[in-house]
This record gives sequence, C-alpha cells and structure tokens, in this order.
Amino acid sequence: MAKHGKHYRAKIEKVDRQKRYTVEEAVSLLKEITYVKFDETVGLDIRLGVDPRNADQQVRGTCALPHGTGKSVRVAVFATGDKVRDAEEAGADVVGGEDLVKKVLDGFLDFDAAIATPDMMRHVGRLGKVLGPRGMMPNPKVGTVTMNVRDAVEALKAGQVEYRLDRFAIIHVPVGKMSFDAEKLADNINLMLDTIAKARPSAAKGTYFRSVTVSGTMTPGLKLLPPDSRAAKAA
Repeated sequence: MAKHGKHYRAKIEKVDRQKRYTVEEAVSLLKEITYVKFDETVGLDIRLGVDPRNADQQVRGTCALPHGTGKSVRVAVFATGDKVRDAEEAGADVVGGEDLVKKVLDGFLDFDAAIATPDMMRHVGRLGKVLGPRGMMPNPKVGTVTMNVRDAVEALKAGQVEYRLDRFAIIHVPVGKMSFDAEKLADNINLMLDTIAKARPSAAKGTYFRSVTVSGTMTPGLKLLPPDSRAAKAA
C-alpha cells in the first residue's frame, strides 16, 4: 500500500471527520487541504431519504449554477432543418440528424451532453444503451428534448448541470473547480442544495437529506450541514 508524505498527512489532519461544516467553512477548508497541482473538480454527494425504486420518489432535474462548473461542455444536437442552424449559432459542437445517430452507434462519443428535437427521438431512441449509462440520453424532463435548441445549448454551455438519483439514492453532481473564488463555490453549492430541497417528492417521508458531502477530486470528503439544519440554525 502506498504511503502518503508528511505534507499530505499534515493537511488531512485538519479535517474533523465527525464535524458537519457550513458550506463556507467547508469551501475554505477544501482550499487549505488541496495538495495536487491540477485544478480539481469540486463535487457534492447527497444521500436522500427516498426510495429510487418508486416512481413517485424520483429526484431529477437541472440547476443553472450561477458561476458555471469551470468545465468546457461539448454539446451534441440531434436535429434537422432550421434547428441545425439554431444549434450551430448557439455554439453546439456537433450537429446532425440520422447521420449523427449512426456515427454515435459506430462509436463516436466526443461530447459531454446531448440535445434532441422531439421529431428526432424516434431515431435517437436507438442510442439508449450507449448514452443512457453515461447520463447523456436526451430527456424532456430536464429540457434536453426540445424544439428550442438554441436556449438548451446556451444553458448547457453556461453551466447548467443535471442531477439525478443513482440506485443507492445518492446524487453525485459537480459544483465548480478548486480554483474558483471561495464565494463563487459557496454560491454554487448553496443553490444546488436549495434546488434539490425544493425538488423533494411529496411521497418522501422522514428525513430527506441523510448526508451531504463535498470534496475535491483528490481531497477527503467534508460533511456538510444539510439545508434543513442550516435553516433551523438561522431561525
């Protein structure tokens, strides 16, 4: 087993594994304990008190982060006719119709998100096994199946992120880069937590936020006070 050096251990010792930090405290501490030379992605892991096996307890949607994710998002658009021009003018990286569907089936995956017009879904549906496991399948519930491809492309380019439960009732979502100002990171995290709080299914019972953890790519996770606890403290 690899051993960590003194510098790493000194930084990690600053983390209180039992404490639940405020967002502002956690962001400040993350910046103190980062030790790698590349710009780490900062992400949230949110475990919810819902049962993802039940359709009425699904939690899924999008959040337009005020300061983006810090990542350049490559967008593919499945469209024809005038929508091709709309997509290209909005900054889509690759646009096509049935030809693009075939290209993806043949292995092309040089994009991070996909949008489709409703009329193209009869063709794009064939890509479910390819795009679905990667979380890139266009879906009307999150605005990626739409005739307004211009706005959809611009939203993704500006930092809109999708969140959804995995089979363990956990949401994993990026909220920025370690190089972001602490205030900007905190803004993104707070909006994401508030957005998920508002998305609570009516069928969810008991404690909604079971745990919330924020971490950098290479840092340990820091436990956060969930939105309901923060609200209670402020009251």
